[in-house]
Amino acid sequence: MVSALTSSAFFKALFLALCAVWLPSDLAFAKHAGITRHYKFNIKMQTVTRLCQTKSIVTVNGQFPGPRIIAREGDRLLIKVVNHVQYNVTLHWHGIRQLRSGWADGPAYITQCPIQTGQSYVYKFTITGQRGTLFWHAHISWLRATLYGPIVILPKRHESYPFPQPFKEVPIIFGDWWKADTETIISQALQTGGAPNISDAYTINGLPGPSYNCSVKDTFKLKVKPGKTYLLRLINAALNNELFFSIANHSLTVVEADAVYVKPFKTQIVLITPGQTTNVLLRAKSKVPSTTFAMSARPYATGPAAFDNTTTTGILEYEKSTSASNSTNKNKKLPLLQAALPKFNDSGFAMKFNKKIRSLANAKFPANVPKKIDRRFFFAVGLGTLPCPQNQTCQGPNNTKLAASVNNVSFVQPNIALLQAHFFNQAKGVFTTDFPANPLIKFNYTGTPPRNIMVKNGAKVVVLPFNTSVELVMQDTSIIGAESHPLHLHGFNFFVVGRGIGNFNPNKDPAKFNLVDPAERNTVGVPSGGWVAIRFLVDNPGVWFMHCHLEVHTSWGLKMAWVVNDGKGRKQKLPPPPSDLPKC
Repeated sequence: MVSALTSSAFFKALFLALCAVWLPSDLAFAKHAGITRHYKFNIKMQTVTRLCQTKSIVTVNGQFPGPRIIAREGDRLLIKVVNHVQYNVTLHWHGIRQLRSGWADGPAYITQCPIQTGQSYVYKFTITGQRGTLFWHAHISWLRATLYGPIVILPKRHESYPFPQPFKEVPIIFGDWWKADTETIISQALQTGGAPNISDAYTINGLPGPSYNCSVKDTFKLKVKPGKTYLLRLINAALNNELFFSIANHSLTVVEADAVYVKPFKTQIVLITPGQTTNVLLRAKSKVPSTTFAMSARPYATGPAAFDNTTTTGILEYEKSTSASNSTNKNKKLPLLQAALPKFNDSGFAMKFNKKIRSLANAKFPANVPKKIDRRFFFAVGLGTLPCPQNQTCQGPNNTKLAASVNNVSFVQPNIALLQAHFFNQAKGVFTTDFPANPLIKFNYTGTPPRNIMVKNGAKVVVLPFNTSVELVMQDTSIIGAESHPLHLHGFNFFVVGRGIGNFNPNKDPAKFNLVDPAERNTVGVPSGGWVAIRFLVDNPGVWFMHCHLEVHTSWGLKMAWVVNDGKGRKQKLPPPPSDLPKC
């Protein structure tokens, strides 16, 4: 279980840890500049029991969820990952900009070959201009089902939050749990061409909670003091589901999204897609109530497929004063007040909630939205099919295999990493640079789908010069079924300048774009049966993955990559790969 952190306890622990690693001169230096923090991640199997069933899962250091990374803005991280399991492994530091450190980004066969059994790799990167909540997770196959953990980036020393200092900070990481082995589930689904089996439960900090079979003992509990303010660092690490989250009879104040401060707003319910993080302030009631409160999460699901329609619950409990706890009611079980959550397909709530997220856009935290656009792209994102191999029966529509694509290109993973091929000018036979900037065949994207819904396979990329400003409109399609797609871009934050339902209208919709204080994010939900427009500046040389963060859609090919060439200046070039970069 992830425990709450008090500021004083954290700094004491941090100071002692530093003293063990740093000499006095280093400590003096650390006060004024970032320090280097070392972590060792041993990838190992661990036996875990959930829902009355025991299974062996892939973990970091035997922990589930994995260890918390804590750093300050400006710090350098060296994380040595040693692979002791049978699977190939990579780790991704989700949302970290990785400025000129693309070799440490982590997606398998995009920026690196995976770390093979018995091998190791040191991920090295500096946290530049970022503070807030992010997370790390495996980035190969479905291993992130159990390989994930929080990244907490504190502001620089002597800098405060732009909101009231909380009494305590608590990471709350949502996940999902399968009784079966997730690697078997996805490999079988890819073979048969059908949809993979759905999860058996959702979890809060690795625990399903009392609504599931024999899970009362496996419940996350948050104990709060009356009148105190808590910062909850919410992370959606689930594989395939966006989630609604609410705490019964408490309102939450959203203060940050994807490690970017936002204009604070109050809400009873938070919507969070896989890959997104949201910081909220929870102010405890001034008097101890005679009840406990459910902290519940359940799915927001818009697609045609079956989904895990269950609810994970943690419990918010108030700490009693010493005199009250000594009274006769000491062992009295308090009733649990349930949280109210929207219907599973409440797209109206999703649209309203996302529109409330706006950048601070002030002098200290500006919103540097690109105003002059160099390149415009229109990506149709959604599902499709591939032909069934000869002499095989497939479970997709009309004996086909289910697939997913961007502009009808279903991405095929190469067998060496794109970044290596790009850096050493060996792209031939690995990738092509003809990714379509627009759909090759235009159709009524949210209306009646075309008769031919077959997609094409390919490892295609977009190549951009350094410092290009990009506007990208992502349009959901109704092929097989309209669905919300949380798209994640590696290597950059982007500004969400517009969104709408139906087909994007290039003549009318741009006039309504918010170029003043749009949300700045790394993951955005393309609305079900709608579109979203983003802008970003490509000021980071390398190869940057962009994909749906619903893992099943990534497996089916809803992914592509941006190649950003070096700029002219020394600090605009990608350095050579580290000597321990894994080999394929």
